[in-house]
Amino acid sequence: MNTSLILSNILNPPVLFFFLGILAILLKSDLEIPQPLPKLFSLYLLLAIGFKGGYEIEESGINPEIALTLLAAIFMATVVPIYTFFILKLKLDTYNAAAIAATYGSISAVTFITASSFLEQLNITFSGHMVAALALMESPAIIVGIILVRMFAKSQEEKEFYWGEVLREAFLNGSVFLLIGSVIIGIMTGAKGWEKLHFFTQEMFYGFLSFFLLDMGMVAARRLKDVGKTGSFLISFAVFIPVANAILGIVIAKLIGMSIGNALLFAVLCASASYIAVPAAMRMTVPEANPSLYVSTALGITFPFNIIVGIPLYLNIIKTIGF
Repeated sequence: MNTSLILSNILNPPVLFFFLGILAILLKSDLEIPQPLPKLFSLYLLLAIGFKGGYEIEESGINPEIALTLLAAIFMATVVPIYTFFILKLKLDTYNAAAIAATYGSISAVTFITASSFLEQLNITFSGHMVAALALMESPAIIVGIILVRMFAKSQEEKEFYWGEVLREAFLNGSVFLLIGSVIIGIMTGAKGWEKLHFFTQEMFYGFLSFFLLDMGMVAARRLKDVGKTGSFLISFAVFIPVANAILGIVIAKLIGMSIGNALLFAVLCASASYIAVPAAMRMTVPEANPSLYVSTALGITFPFNIIVGIPLYLNIIKTIGF
């Protein structure tokens, strides 16, 4: 792989702040971001990326490529948790296998945003409708994970699921609601809205992203102690499955005819794992699963791997295939 791509990604300021956060924990610094602020940063990033995506969709309109991209997003969010579940079942019980499969079937918005930053640094264009793909891939994996539990858990006759709560958590959790709402507002307001919010959603974006990744670096470093408890099987799974998912996403992107930038973002969506929305849903619906397994693998291994190595690796594969 072209090492200059990795270097370019690592020298991206938000990624350097991610390393700074890791270093702060490893060196036992007393650096700390007050607790309400990371949540605010997360909400800002979702609002900004959603609003920009809505504006760009309004500018470009809907075409067959966009429709195919959104269908492909739903397909991957549904299929990934199914085949990963059966891989995980080789070593884990049904509950943990379903929870981890759902985690890897969903997406990480922060990884997507970091990939967008990487593309902008390389002056590679991408389309706003990829944000809509991001929104569509958040929830289906939760539903699939619950269905897998109902189908394969030994105690399924005694297990009662409240589907209203499950669906509410899947489609109306705060991150999905804000992201979809921001996309819709961006579409409704178009160029006039973009002109009014451009400074807030664009000029300030990388400052907020840097603060958020600084915090995420500290959180990921704290999770490193849990990684060893997951065992070599899950550690290998957390690295190789994202790469396999990304390659499958790249093949689909090639068949659809996506641009290089869109293909990278789609590959990153396929490769990432949720460490916020899905874990929250799994705690409620699959309490038998061990949160330290699905949170530590997604946040302690897959997230840093994608941020540091995965993004430039997927771009290199895309360029090698010849988009």
